[in-house]
Amino acid sequence: MDASNNAINRCPWCGNAADYQEYHDKVWGRPVHDSQELFAKLCLDGQQAGLSWITILRKQKGYEAAFFNFDAPRLSKIKGKQREAFIIEQMQNTAIVRNRLKIESIFRNADGYMQLQNEGIDFSEFLWGFVGGEPIINHPASMAEVPTQTEESVALSKALKKAGFNFVGPTIVYAFMQAVGMVNDHVAECDFK
Repeated sequence: MDASNNAINRCPWCGNAADYQEYHDKVWGRPVHDSQELFAKLCLDGQQAGLSWITILRKQKGYEAAFFNFDAPRLSKIKGKQREAFIIEQMQNTAIVRNRLKIESIFRNADGYMQLQNEGIDFSEFLWGFVGGEPIINHPASMAEVPTQTEESVALSKALKKAGFNFVGPTIVYAFMQAVGMVNDHVAECDFK
């Protein structure tokens, strides 16, 4: 990388927005193995459905504040009328996307996470098992070569749905896999691959 003349090659999807470039440079495609961090990222990727990722990235701190930093055990303990009141309250929260189904999905995903944990299944190991425990390295020549879903994302999507998660279709799951480094899709000319 030659920072002196700003000749940094990045994947073209991050454009010129400084926060998007920082996300690309420091987060996207870096392997994550912490179960809580993976859970948080999966929930955030589900919030992206129908929106651009930059919208959710810019609301990430709002989500973290609203949902106890995606503490799955704490979220899962909120049940019944208390959960309904929490959802109604968050429907007024301008720091997040105010979509009832998406807000509910964070609770459903917390319940699914806890179900796996109660069965003795480590969330990180569960997820990484779909790529054999190692990142799939692609380095496509261009973004046109990057798929929106793969055999692995379809299989993981089905397994997550079976475990009770939602907003985890194969396309969302593939974006998640890219973001947490289960798949490395930085283009070949990218300096951050």
